[in-house]
Amino acid sequence: MSKLLSYGLLSSNIILLVIGQILFKIGLQQSGGLQWVKLILSPAIWSGLMLYGIATIVWFIVLSRLPLSVAYPMQSLAYVLAMFPAVWLFGEELTLTKVAGVIVILFGVYLIAK
Repeated sequence: MSKLLSYGLLSSNIILLVIGQILFKIGLQQSGGLQWVKLILSPAIWSGLMLYGIATIVWFIVLSRLPLSVAYPMQSLAYVLAMFPAVWLFGEELTLTKVAGVIVILFGVYLIAK
């Protein structure tokens, strides 16, 4: 049960990071790019920063429970999860090269988890 909780916390950390990135992207789009005054006032940017803060606290808990050599490489799953909103929310292109990269990441995470 303890390992299950540890991996659940790691999964929560990864999801918080991905949602934070989505909010950063939305905030940047709404502000018209790197317009600092608009970014500072952006609810999306602030929400993303808040999620990153929570993710950091969760990460501390994860590091107290799992080896760094396991936990940190498994965070690469954030790259995999970020592909879905990149394509569906932001209209980014999903190429064969990106799919191949995701497969490599998934295989690497599988090897580390074993």
